[in-house]
Amino acid sequence: MHLLDNIRLALSSLWANKLRALLTMLGIIIGIGSVIAIVTVGDSLTGSITDSLQSFGVNNITVSLQKKSDSDSSGTSVRMFGPESPDEEDLITDAMIEEFRQAYPDKISAIALQQSLGSGQVQQEDTTVQVTAMGVNNDYALANDLNLMHGRFIKDDDGERQIAVVSDVFCESVFGSSGASVLGKDFELSVNNKLLKFYVVGIYEYDDDGYVSLSNSDPVTDLYLPMETAIKLSGGSSGYQSFTVVAAAGTDTSAFLTQTKNFFASFYTRNQSYTATASSMESMLEEMTSMMNTVKLAISAIAAISLLVGGIGVMNIMLVSITERTREIGTRKALGAPGIAIRMQFIIEAVVICMIGGLLGVSVGVGLGAVGANLLGYAAKPSLAAIALAVGFSMAIGVFFGYYPANKAAKLDPIEALRYE
Repeated sequence: MHLLDNIRLALSSLWANKLRALLTMLGIIIGIGSVIAIVTVGDSLTGSITDSLQSFGVNNITVSLQKKSDSDSSGTSVRMFGPESPDEEDLITDAMIEEFRQAYPDKISAIALQQSLGSGQVQQEDTTVQVTAMGVNNDYALANDLNLMHGRFIKDDDGERQIAVVSDVFCESVFGSSGASVLGKDFELSVNNKLLKFYVVGIYEYDDDGYVSLSNSDPVTDLYLPMETAIKLSGGSSGYQSFTVVAAAGTDTSAFLTQTKNFFASFYTRNQSYTATASSMESMLEEMTSMMNTVKLAISAIAAISLLVGGIGVMNIMLVSITERTREIGTRKALGAPGIAIRMQFIIEAVVICMIGGLLGVSVGVGLGAVGANLLGYAAKPSLAAIALAVGFSMAIGVFFGYYPANKAAKLDPIEALRYE
């Protein structure tokens, strides 16, 4: 009997016992559907988080000060006693950063510096706008992917000029317009108990990240000033607790991360309290992806237990089918059908049951995965690899759990089978 004949025979047998076949497939459908749904939701969640992290810049390396740690007698790492915040001599200096630029000129695209001035507000007639004022350098815009709509960004040679780059949302609230006509207009900023006048030299597009002011519905936007202006107004030092390095295109970020960490840590070998460390979005992304894959694998393994139950159900129904068709098997063997033909007939029937169940499970899994991803607010991303693996695995279950009943049928004695009532 040819393969196609075996498939037709299997389908006709299933059609003759539709309800029984569906109940047999149920374990396979639930198992495959659960695994596909979990993988779909997991991939959608991972993809969304990955996109969010990449928007912050995968090639960005953050260098920051960190308290030194020591080991106690048990070998546990503990923080050393020291100042809660770094002193001026602990800070990363412009000289260190310049030396770093010269050491790796081909690997650095930009170095973003910032000096926080604090939260403030701008009062314009009856409107009050909350802002976060900070001094920045020219590279800050590149590192943070700011979209400049009008005017220019802060330059490194702006010195202590009282100029500012503000958001389009700020301009709409304060000036009633976010067009180029706002450039050159002044406003008064109240920050750190000081009332200061600034002039608008640039307008950037506000990127809504979901944070809003507690006092009203307007978002708290960032207001950028020249670095020297912020240092003068804050009375702070000219050093930095952290800054961002944008790696040049084509740079091995992982290797450059280690080089950056070692470079700045070398300045702190004699510092008793602080050292410099480096981290990147890429390393965070790898750790997050690895964690999500582990979680997906663990949950999928639990869901796959139902596949084992489904496989046992297939074996059970095939044994019942063989018992019902004993006389048919005896007739075929009496007419000269070899044992391998009988064996293949029932293995193919088991494979067909599992494959149909697998395809139905894939449909259920993709549907449930899409619903779950949408409820979580992420775009559904069904995994083609998981779907192919699920269908292949369901067929393998058919072969594995169908072999014993098929082998039992092939070994039936034709005379005894023909006598069976």
